[in-house]
Amino acid sequence: MHSDTLLHAANFSTLLVCMVLKFPQIFVLMRAKSAAGVSLNSLLLELLGFVVFVTYQMYYDYPPPTYLEYPILIAQDVVLLLLILHYNNSLRQSLVYAVLFVGGWRLLTVEKWVIDLAMSLCTFISAGSKFAQLQCMWTSKDAGQVSALTWAMGTYTCLARIYTTAVTTGDMQVLVRFIVITLLNLWVLLTVLYYHKHSSRSSKKEE
Repeated sequence: MHSDTLLHAANFSTLLVCMVLKFPQIFVLMRAKSAAGVSLNSLLLELLGFVVFVTYQMYYDYPPPTYLEYPILIAQDVVLLLLILHYNNSLRQSLVYAVLFVGGWRLLTVEKWVIDLAMSLCTFISAGSKFAQLQCMWTSKDAGQVSALTWAMGTYTCLARIYTTAVTTGDMQVLVRFIVITLLNLWVLLTVLYYHKHSSRSSKKEE
């Protein structure tokens, strides 16, 4: 009974956090009217990883509570993508991305081996999105408008999903993905905090 309660709490809290996960990042961009520091490549890779992951879970009829947050995250990432394209004056590209993502999503379920292969690459895709964000900050030596709160919440949800996956499906591919993504989310979070702290010190010195 205790483990059931813990599982429900982990599922519910993950869903709750994911419903607002990207909101801090969205609000930061809207307030600054700039997408500085936020990597477009990172977001595109993250979206691709989310689409593959949720399609895999649905294809194998996994319990909906273990992936229910992903359609919500995809919707929030789409809003974030449109904002980045808008502030980078390249909103026209959104149609190209839409065609590529919808076409790719349809291809995933054509054959069983396609979705299995895509899932085996999913961890690398998602890891690539984190490294793209890290590289963006390393290059500029600034976290720009990157929201630390969004990355902190992302770290929590991945930790919760390690637990829910272990006690429900036990799928090793999914488990490895969440462990890798948790560590990388934490790395991005610490990097964001470091650069934010560094930039606030610099601005104080200038004053």
